[in-house]
Amino acid sequence: MSSVPVLIRLLASSVSVANRAGKIVRDVMSKGELGIVEKGKDDYQTEADRSAQRCIIASLSAQYPKINIIGEEDGNQIQDSNEYLVMDSDQEILAINCPESLKGVEEKDIVVWVDPLDGTAEYTQGFLEHVTVLIGISVNERPVAGVIHQPYYKNVVGSDKIIGRTIWGLQEVGVGGFTLAPPPDSLVITTTRSHSNAIVENALQVMNAKQILRVGGAGYKVLQLLEGKASIYVFASPGCKKWDTCGPEAILSAAGGKLTDILGNHYKYGASESRPNKTGVLAAVYEDLHSYALSRIPQELKDELAK
Repeated sequence: MSSVPVLIRLLASSVSVANRAGKIVRDVMSKGELGIVEKGKDDYQTEADRSAQRCIIASLSAQYPKINIIGEEDGNQIQDSNEYLVMDSDQEILAINCPESLKGVEEKDIVVWVDPLDGTAEYTQGFLEHVTVLIGISVNERPVAGVIHQPYYKNVVGSDKIIGRTIWGLQEVGVGGFTLAPPPDSLVITTTRSHSNAIVENALQVMNAKQILRVGGAGYKVLQLLEGKASIYVFASPGCKKWDTCGPEAILSAAGGKLTDILGNHYKYGASESRPNKTGVLAAVYEDLHSYALSRIPQELKDELAK
C-alpha cells in the first residue's frame, strides 16, 4: 500500500473514518444524552460533535502525522484512548489511479478541514436527514478531495436496510458513493433554514426561482445539488466556515459544478486562512448555472458582504 500515493491513501482512510464517525453520531443520539453546549448565538455543540471529531483527528493523525488537520470543535488534542481509532481504508478508493497532478503531493502539503457534525442545530431538533460528517482535503490552498457522510441516510439493498452512506469526490477523477442526477427542469434554490435576514432574502428573490428549499447544513445543501433536487445554493451571509465548504466544494467540483463566495471568488483553504467564509456561498451543479446566479446578485449586496 505504500506504493499508493498519499492523497489516495488519505481519501481512502477518510471514507472509513467518516463511516465510524457517523456511527458515533447515531450512538450518541440513541443514548439520549446529547450533552449540548452553547458556543455562541445559534451555535451549539453536542457530545456527538466532540466524540466524532476525536475519532477523525486521532485516526488520521495516527496514519498521517505530518498533515495539518483543522477541526471545528475546540481542542484538537488526540485522546490517549484507542476507543475511536480507525485504521481501515476503503479498498475501492485505494484502487483508483491517482491523477498525475496529485501524485507528488506529500503529507506536509496537505490541510484537512473537519466538520464532525454539520447541522448540529438540526441534529438537536430531530431533522436528522440534514446531518452530515464532512472531511475536506486541500493542497496548495485548493480543495482537491472530499467526503460527505450521511449518518441517517436509509439505503434499501434487496431486503436489507442499511443506515448511512458516504459520498466522495476527487479532482480529475469524479465522484463515488452515489449516482449524479441532472438539475430540476425549473430553477430551485437551496438555502439556509436558520440564518436568514433581509440581505439573504433579497439574494433569493432576485433569482426568480420557482421553489426555495430551506434546509440545514452546508453538506446537505450541496448534496441537494448533486442529487438533482436543487439547481443553485445561495447563502448571502457570513455564517459558515471553511470546514463547512472544503469537502463539499471538492466533491461538487469533481462532479463538474462550482462553489465560490457571493462575489464569485474561490475560498482558499490553507492552514493560515481565517475560518469564517465572510462573503457567503454561491454554488451550482453546472458552471453556466453558477454564472447565471452570479449575474443576478445585486451589486449593493456584494458590496455589503465585501465590507
